[in-house]
Amino acid sequence: MRRREFIVGVGGAAVAWPLAGHAQQAMRPVIGFLYPGVPAQGEQFLAGLRKGLTEAGYTDGHNVTIVAGWGENDPDRLQQVAADFVHRNVAIIVAGGLSAATAKAATTTIPIVFAIGFDPVQVGYVASLNRPGGNITGVSTMNIDILAKWVGLLRQLLPSANRFVALIDTANPGAQSMSNEAQAAAAAAGLEMQVLSANNVQDIENVFAELAKTGAEALLVMPDALFFDNRQRPAMLALGKRIPAIYAVRDFLEAGGLMSYGSDYADAYRLAGIIASKILKGEKPGDLPIERASKFDFVINLKTAKALGLDFPPNLLALANEVIE
Repeated sequence: MRRREFIVGVGGAAVAWPLAGHAQQAMRPVIGFLYPGVPAQGEQFLAGLRKGLTEAGYTDGHNVTIVAGWGENDPDRLQQVAADFVHRNVAIIVAGGLSAATAKAATTTIPIVFAIGFDPVQVGYVASLNRPGGNITGVSTMNIDILAKWVGLLRQLLPSANRFVALIDTANPGAQSMSNEAQAAAAAAGLEMQVLSANNVQDIENVFAELAKTGAEALLVMPDALFFDNRQRPAMLALGKRIPAIYAVRDFLEAGGLMSYGSDYADAYRLAGIIASKILKGEKPGDLPIERASKFDFVINLKTAKALGLDFPPNLLALANEVIE
């Protein structure tokens, strides 16, 4: 078993740093993986990062070292871990979700590769998609047409429904953009769209208590780390309230969700690993275009549909990449 040295970093943030057994090992470039949640939430993304690096010729423990820093859903701790990465001058910081903003605030010199679910130009992370500039680049899983697709899928399943609700975490830098896009998609389809916000787990509970008063007939749960990390809550609450809902990724369906349409988050981190490999080979992050997710999966949970008393029409079933029986 590889030995670890447990270091208490800046502000008391704890990060496990590998002990260098010899000079060659000590010279490996270190990639700091910064994630806002806990290991149980982010290990699949760390695995995606490793996969991308491996595809590009970098293997953790061989010619690169990956050190994971977990924010444990505490913004102060996340800042401390980011500061520790900067203090130790890691070669690259790979930041997921809201931790991208934390990494960006922590350093203007260490290269940052993000994996986010919103538009990095709109929130001011980068100057442009083609030439980000500065020390930051990465992957965005947000597609400008995805919310229109969500509305269209729900409309095909529920042709008589006209009261839609979007659940958004307003702490997400892309929240306003997603809200605008959701409302525009609903307006184009001649539907009502109410936007409700949640910033913590208790807010999620409160929103679902409020849904009964709104007369909501369908729900869109926006792509966000808060909802993903606590995915059992919105999935089970939607089922309990008998509200058909659509989510960004399949993971919600494993928790009882009805259907999902979106890109593979773990694959976004694989792409982040490939981008990181280019930086390790000498390219500047500001010169590397932002990667956009190109693979989107539509997944249906027929068990949940049955519990809700819904029958998916054949045309929707035919569109699905996967049907969970």
